[in-house]
Amino acid sequence: MDSATKDALAERFRAYLDQPPAAVGANAGSHGDARDPTDLPEDAPDLFSLLAEVAALKNEVKLESRQVKTALDEFRGLFETLQSANTRLEQEQQRRREQERGARARERKELLLELLELRDRLDAGHGSAAGYRPKGLFGRRQARGFAAAMAEGLAMNLRRLDETLARRGVRPLPSLGQPFDPHRMHAAELAFDPKLPVGQVIAERRCGFLLDGELLRAAEVVVNRPESAEPTKPADPIVQTSTEYCESSS
Repeated sequence: MDSATKDALAERFRAYLDQPPAAVGANAGSHGDARDPTDLPEDAPDLFSLLAEVAALKNEVKLESRQVKTALDEFRGLFETLQSANTRLEQEQQRRREQERGARARERKELLLELLELRDRLDAGHGSAAGYRPKGLFGRRQARGFAAAMAEGLAMNLRRLDETLARRGVRPLPSLGQPFDPHRMHAAELAFDPKLPVGQVIAERRCGFLLDGELLRAAEVVVNRPESAEPTKPADPIVQTSTEYCESSS
């Protein structure tokens, strides 16, 4: 570049620097380097309005957050109430089921006790028939045959009844020859045999029974005690029949 061109460019730059600011802005706008502030949209907010809207938006967000928190707290309370009600309902249902089971167990126990009473009567009848001995000579053979047939029929009924009780979970309570248990036995009589241990059951007046391992009916027994005045008498046939059943089923 020659010196004449350099001088021309320096002169133009010096003239540009000497221009006022308005002229500089006009020249820049003519070349597309800047925009006139008046060219902005009419609906463009100013800084104050923008800050006010931001503050309002912030308050609205806080309010909505507070409402959401309140709704969550209410939902949590409703959930706890529902859970508590569900727990109470389950407890009530469990209590009713236990009451129903208890009622069925009581009804079952009462029915089984009635069957045991029937068994006692059959057992007593069987013992009487088996031990029947006619006194007169006339019709002795016929009477013995009738008594034997009756005893056999009663024994058959006893076996069927015992099988029915066994299917229902009823088992005889072994007591003869065992130490006296006040929780499962009732001392109906006292006797003394010096050859036997004190407190041992030496005879049984009525057989006891267990229902699924629990006491259904206590046994009525004779206990060996030294306070008794006389030795134990042999058990009669009726008691012996019941005792044999208890021993064979234990």
